[in-house]
Amino acid sequence: MCATSVLPSRELRDLRVSCQGFGCLPTTAFYGRPDRAAAVRTLRAALDAGVTLFDTADVQGVGAGEELLGAVLADRRDEVVIATKFGMLRSPDGAFLGLCGRPEYVRRACEDSLRRLRTDRIDLYYQHWIDPSVPVEETAGAVAELVREGKVRHFGLSEPSAATVRRADAVCPVSAVQSEWSLWSRGIEDEVVPACRELGIGLVAYAPLGRGFLTGTIRSTDDLAADDFRRAQPRFAAANLGRNLALVRRLGAVAEGLGVSVAQLALAWVQHRGPDVVPVPGTCDPAHLADNVVAAALPLGPAELAAVDAVIAGTPVHGERYRLEMLAMTGN
Repeated sequence: MCATSVLPSRELRDLRVSCQGFGCLPTTAFYGRPDRAAAVRTLRAALDAGVTLFDTADVQGVGAGEELLGAVLADRRDEVVIATKFGMLRSPDGAFLGLCGRPEYVRRACEDSLRRLRTDRIDLYYQHWIDPSVPVEETAGAVAELVREGKVRHFGLSEPSAATVRRADAVCPVSAVQSEWSLWSRGIEDEVVPACRELGIGLVAYAPLGRGFLTGTIRSTDDLAADDFRRAQPRFAAANLGRNLALVRRLGAVAEGLGVSVAQLALAWVQHRGPDVVPVPGTCDPAHLADNVVAAALPLGPAELAAVDAVIAGTPVHGERYRLEMLAMTGN
């Protein structure tokens, strides 16, 4: 396992974090039923590897994700940056109920997250997709109040448009924008990334391994648990998944030449998008975590990056990253 000093830090505007964070989604929900003991081991291994940014959300496991993270980090709270999200509503049985950015809800959600996380402040508080019925200025104003009270340290946005970033930042400085960004999800590059860089806002890349597809371990839908949410997403549908394997095969040839795995190559590519980019890969396996951390230091020169870019340019991705009704809610 890598020592803390091996994992350098990066700046998300005014928030310093490890150059690679940890996405907590697989520890509680969405990718089949997780093994709690394995999740705890992996979270602790991330701490020992020098990861300081832990990314969760109140909807993960309907609060269970925050509770698990709070329990694991309780005795090392001052060593880490906790990021969580508000604004996506789910019922106790997990049903999706819509989006909410109303100021009174933001405050209530914050208090609930603080309790579950066993902490007195949230280091990075994201609006989890934008509620189209509430002006983002109102939501940002509510977060600004929480910042003044010390309950939140930094404000973030998840999956915003470039215009939304500018509007929110004018009310409450945005430290980070989190969006899906990987070799097969590059939609933020034309508008969102330039806007963030103009404003000095950091970029957090979630699903940098294509929700596990770019690891090369998913060959068919049979490799996914019956309750895995990826089964309902277009890129993982049987009609598309087989064709998308071409991307993994072609990346595999590049990775083999470098002596690394496809997953490490894909993650290193995201790490090389810029010094303001922090990917947050998630896993419930300490061995996979160790592989991910190694990727943070993998050097990719112009020739290697050109080889990867050639694969991307010559290999179409089949299917949208979300179902259309979900994609519409992201604003992108």
